Amino acid sequence: MTRSCALTSSRIAARSSISLWAVLLGMVVMWGGCRPKDAPVVSGPFTDTFDRAELGSDWRDTGGDYRLVEGKMVARNAYNHPAWLRKRLPPDVSVQMDVQSKSAAGDIKIEIFGDGESFDPDRGGYVSSGYVLIFGGWNNTLSVICRNNEHDDGRKVSRSDRRVEAGRTYHFEITRKGAHIDWRVDGAPFLAWTDPSPLAGRGHEYLAVNDWEAEVLFDNISIVPAR
Repeated sequence: MTRSCALTSSRIAARSSISLWAVLLGMVVMWGGCRPKDAPVVSGPFTDTFDRAELGSDWRDTGGDYRLVEGKMVARNAYNHPAWLRKRLPPDVSVQMDVQSKSAAGDIKIEIFGDGESFDPDRGGYVSSGYVLIFGGWNNTLSVICRNNEHDDGRKVSRSDRRVEAGRTYHFEITRKGAHIDWRVDGAPFLAWTDPSPLAGRGHEYLAVNDWEAEVLFDNISIVPAR
């Protein structure tokens, strides 16, 4: 190879390298700009009554085909692809909402203090990035508060004495103060648990509604910092 050819090859390689780095940098900037970490913290009352046609920019549907019907968010066959709220939860928080399952299978599912983007990629054993609260899971046989894993040692407290009634609207109130999670259904204590190592900080700041197969409705979501 002549000296001029070698110089030309070096220049081409250098330019290609610069171009590649420019593309990669652009992708990082674009991806980073969409990260949920940029979302605002709920510092005052936040409500969503879903009285509109589209889910909107406040929610991130990870592939569960969530839709709005007659003023309610509807999920069916989402297979653990949550719809994440694009707002960060304060460390101490009260979350309220109305929920309903159209199915005898029950299976009403909420996630709190997750990362705002995770989902189940393969319909396998779902490992959440936060806490999962399930009313009438596993074909309406069990209600649980889970930490990360919905199965095995991820289930921290449970009860099997109450079933979801298809077509009935329930009111959830979920409060976390410090390490303690308190879950009330229709104003009555339902499940509670104190986490010896609370999930908090980056990667544990978001709320989601979730679903497996049952048709489930969500409405009147309210979030306020807990006092």
